[in-house]
Amino acid sequence: MVKLFRLSSSLLGRHFFSKSLLSSSLIRTTEYLNYPCSSAFAGRFHTHKVLAMAETTSSSSSSHSHTNRLSDEHSPYLLQHAHNPVNWYPWGEEAFAEARRRDVPIFLSIGYSTCHWCHVMEVESFEDEEVARLLNDSFVSMKVDREERPDVDKVYMTFVQALYGGGGWPLSVFLSPDLKPLMGGTYFPPEDKYGRPGFKTILRKVKDAWFSNRDMLVKSGAFAIEQLSEALSASASSKTLPDELPQNALRLCAEQLSQSYDSQYGGFGSAPKFPRPVEIQMMLYHSKKLDDAGNYSESKKVLQMVLLTLQCMARGGIHDHIGGGFHRYSVDERWHVPHFEKMLYDQGQLVNVYLDAFSITNDVFYSSLSRDILDYLRRDMIGPEGEIFSAEDADSAEHEGAKKKKEGAFYTWTSQEIDDSLGEHSTLFKDCYYVKPLGNCDLSRMSDPHDEFKGENVLIELTDTSALARKYGLPLEKYLDILGECRQKLFDVRSIRPRPHLDDKVIVSWNGLAISSLARASKILMGEAEGTKYNFPVVGCDPKEYMTAAEKAASFIRRHLYNEQTRRLEHSFRNGPSKAPGFLDDYAFLISGLLDLYEVGGGIHWLVWATELQDKQDELFLDREGGGYFNTPGEDPSVLLRVKEDHDGAEPSGNSVSAINLIRLASMMTGSKSEYYRQNAEHLLAVFESRLKDMAMAVPLMCCAAAMISVPSHKQIVLVGHKSSLEFDNMLAAAHASYDPIRTVIHIDPTDDEEMEIWEGNNSNIALMARNNFAADKVVALVCQNFTCSPPVTDPRSLKALLLKKQSSVV
Repeated sequence: MVKLFRLSSSLLGRHFFSKSLLSSSLIRTTEYLNYPCSSAFAGRFHTHKVLAMAETTSSSSSSHSHTNRLSDEHSPYLLQHAHNPVNWYPWGEEAFAEARRRDVPIFLSIGYSTCHWCHVMEVESFEDEEVARLLNDSFVSMKVDREERPDVDKVYMTFVQALYGGGGWPLSVFLSPDLKPLMGGTYFPPEDKYGRPGFKTILRKVKDAWFSNRDMLVKSGAFAIEQLSEALSASASSKTLPDELPQNALRLCAEQLSQSYDSQYGGFGSAPKFPRPVEIQMMLYHSKKLDDAGNYSESKKVLQMVLLTLQCMARGGIHDHIGGGFHRYSVDERWHVPHFEKMLYDQGQLVNVYLDAFSITNDVFYSSLSRDILDYLRRDMIGPEGEIFSAEDADSAEHEGAKKKKEGAFYTWTSQEIDDSLGEHSTLFKDCYYVKPLGNCDLSRMSDPHDEFKGENVLIELTDTSALARKYGLPLEKYLDILGECRQKLFDVRSIRPRPHLDDKVIVSWNGLAISSLARASKILMGEAEGTKYNFPVVGCDPKEYMTAAEKAASFIRRHLYNEQTRRLEHSFRNGPSKAPGFLDDYAFLISGLLDLYEVGGGIHWLVWATELQDKQDELFLDREGGGYFNTPGEDPSVLLRVKEDHDGAEPSGNSVSAINLIRLASMMTGSKSEYYRQNAEHLLAVFESRLKDMAMAVPLMCCAAAMISVPSHKQIVLVGHKSSLEFDNMLAAAHASYDPIRTVIHIDPTDDEEMEIWEGNNSNIALMARNNFAADKVVALVCQNFTCSPPVTDPRSLKALLLKKQSSVV
């Protein structure tokens, strides 16, 4: 919401700083509230070592000097603060009432359990007795897990970003007792330094301002919410987009990203570098559109940007070469030294873009990276009932019994450790991964400016493996086998180190992203050449195992986070569902995952559930008059803003995903239901017309949605036959083998009465097609577009050829 933030900043800034009666010293303080420290925007900064935090906290206070109300919560983040001397409250009426009773402001601290800088602020300030006294005497202090309550986080993060142009976690905001924001920022050091106010100074200034200038503070907070509410609830003047806008938006987004492309190290933008999969998705789609239009040179140029980015990320230190998966971001331009936390939302999205790259290139390099991530999830991030956990921390203890934690301790290596672990193959391995006796964090001035990783190595591949194999006189396959054996040995060594904290919270939206990637992998990876070999940490399993994992995750959500009577989702689960309802992202991301689950061969019940969830999403979040979806149901009076989110960032926006979901559903249905989905998608996109026109780079996935809806007729691949057969799986794999974002795959068994009844009610053409083309001993495929279907084919090779032949007319 960059444009809206700028608008809000101009509105709010003039009011706050020209009309406010705050003392000049407090005004100077506010200039530094956005200290450059957050996990969302930070590079690396020098800090004190972070003390160990409780991984799990009991409500018993027998071994602790302090215990507060957070000890009764389920959130790992809140439990980490349950024994601070600060008298923390969870978000809720008890805290609000206490602030009203005492007539004091609220200090709201928002973070999450794997946030490095949240840990730093806890150790420096919230464990400090003097800070605790200042907070307890003059404020009511609340802790919020932003992953558990993204609705609360959105309100106050929007406020901080609007005023100061940036934000991140930990988020620190001061509120009036009626929850209006007064001022805020991110991380604060405890003491004044470098000309910046420390947290203790800020607490005293806010206390003084509350008693001396309360009326203006409160009026300013109310004005802020009023202006933000108006700015962030945009409506459409038209229910459709101008004809030329969809293609222009896609082109403009690609042009804007291309201007920031790093041709040397890949990625879009400079350090710190975040893997933003929505950008890659958009560039791949744009490349395909160019190719279909015959602009082959430009298409290849765009594709090469994506492929180099994916290669550099995979070879960089942002990729965990030993255990699989990707870290949150790199602090330098070479993808080398990461911020080491691992987030589920990154893993799910990155699998899908590597799968897309494999579909386009047929290069096993990309498919193996998809397996690498998925095997990491199956190894370390999936619970006993198939639920997929949220994140792993950046920080960990350097050894058992250590009282301190250090960022990256679990992941980095000294040269001597590798020598001791690998023996005769140590030199070969160190050559491959740029391991140096004094440490290797010297590739960029950004990598380790304060020598925090002195003597440590973050594994990175700088040299082509074929060249290294020749250097050691080894066949490439043998060389890769040795590297795999070395990684296995280091994995075993690493496994006895103290592990980073695991946030075992189950978030519906993030599980939806992972369900999508697991499901798609189950069919796309069937396209790997027979006999393809994998090395650790890739397991090399039958792709069907990924489908099983996807279905188990979806089943967990249905059992534990879905009310069959009300048809409502809950947002998250840990020792039971959280107090928060499902938000827009939960519905949108899960619907997307369920559509993928169905299209790759899952049962019809997944498609039915997706349509039921879409109906409920429309009921709870859709602005039927103004268009688009709000991020919350609007039922909680303590959440002051209902935002229509459009920004596609580390996670795509719920509106962008919803637009694509509606387009997909419209292509599966006929009649009034199809028209309803399509009209809602068009109206949604019209809400964000100015963003698509002026700031396309901020909404890359929405640009894709706009381009998709401009295609008059989407391709349908209809498979007819008995589903419990290898032949059926092979035909499904063929249907998904080529890259085609607007392909719809429908599969139907005419002998299944329930399936036929569902299709009769939603698309009678499909039911008729199934009856007319059923053959008991084979699977029949038809490719349909523009009300015309191809002659039926009955083998995967013919289907692949048909799809490739017709592909140029699809988009």
